[in-house]
Amino acid sequence: MGKQPTLVDLSTIDWNTVVRTREQIRQYNPHRFEMELLTAVAYEDDEKRIAVGYQDVPADAFWCRGHMPGFPLMPGVIICECAAQLASYYAIKLECITQGIVGLGGLDQVKFRGIVRPGDRLVLITRLARVRHNMMVIDFEAAVDNEIVAEGQIKGIAIPTSV
Repeated sequence: MGKQPTLVDLSTIDWNTVVRTREQIRQYNPHRFEMELLTAVAYEDDEKRIAVGYQDVPADAFWCRGHMPGFPLMPGVIICECAAQLASYYAIKLECITQGIVGLGGLDQVKFRGIVRPGDRLVLITRLARVRHNMMVIDFEAAVDNEIVAEGQIKGIAIPTSV
């Protein structure tokens, strides 16, 4: 058995309850079309600053045709982008930034431990660790079937959307 998530016990989450739908996530995140990578948010704990969301990985995802034809694997950078989108949604929802959007400022200590394939549910767990002057540090774990496939830290920065 592989490494299991430590940021939250996934067995305590009611997967039949959706906290935010894709349409509601759009109120916070600007991503659309192929780059809209969250299906839903399933859990939030504002006290611990943890959010859990997921992507039901479609068979026709834009990367399937060309990334390992015949054995499509979700690229690691796309896994990180999925986690970053959940982190962005949650940071804006918690009003860590009040104007603009959250941009990817960096990735630290990222490790890939498994694979993600079409048909999988990629579960994303983020914990807002620090917020300082419109910069955030977010711990993340990504899991399939309750086993970690990626983990690390995301650094988010506030990007103004108007001049």
